[in-house]
Amino acid sequence: MSHLDSIKAKMNALRQEQEESQTKAEEASAKVKTLEQENLAKEQEITSLSHRNQLLEAEVEKLEGHVKEHKHAADESAQHGTQNETLQRRLQLLEDEAEESDKNLRETNEKLRQTDVKAGHYERKVQALEAARDQWETKYEEMSKKYAEVQKELDEFKLEIGNI
Repeated sequence: MSHLDSIKAKMNALRQEQEESQTKAEEASAKVKTLEQENLAKEQEITSLSHRNQLLEAEVEKLEGHVKEHKHAADESAQHGTQNETLQRRLQLLEDEAEESDKNLRETNEKLRQTDVKAGHYERKVQALEAARDQWETKYEEMSKKYAEVQKELDEFKLEIGNI
C-alpha cells in the first residue's frame, strides 16, 4: 500500500504543480493584455502629439509669415510715427506669440520623444512577458504529459493489484 500512497502523493504534487503553472500562465496572459492596452494608449498618445506637433508647426509658420508681413509694413510706414509705434507693438506681440508657439513645439517634441521611449520600453516588456508565458505554457504541457503518464501507471498498478 505504501507504493500506492507514494504514487498518489506524486500525482497530487504533480496536480498541484500543474494548477500553479496554469495560474501563473493566466496571470502572465493578463499582464500581457494590460501592457498591450497600455502600449496602444501610448501609441494613440503619440499619434495625438504628432498631430498637435503638426498643428503647432503650421501655426508657427503662419505667425512667422505675419511677423514678416508686419516687419515689412513697419518699414514702409516708418514716416508715420503713431502708426509705426502701433505696428511695432503688434509686431512684438506676434514675435512673443511665435516664441511661445516655438516653446510649445519644443515641449511637444520632447513629450513625443519621451512617449516614444516609453512605448519602446513597453514593447520590450510585452515581448519578455510573452516569452515567459510561452515558457509557462510549455511547462504546463510537460506537466500534463507527466500527469497522464503517472495516471496511466496508477491505472496499470490498480489493474495489477486487482488481478492479484
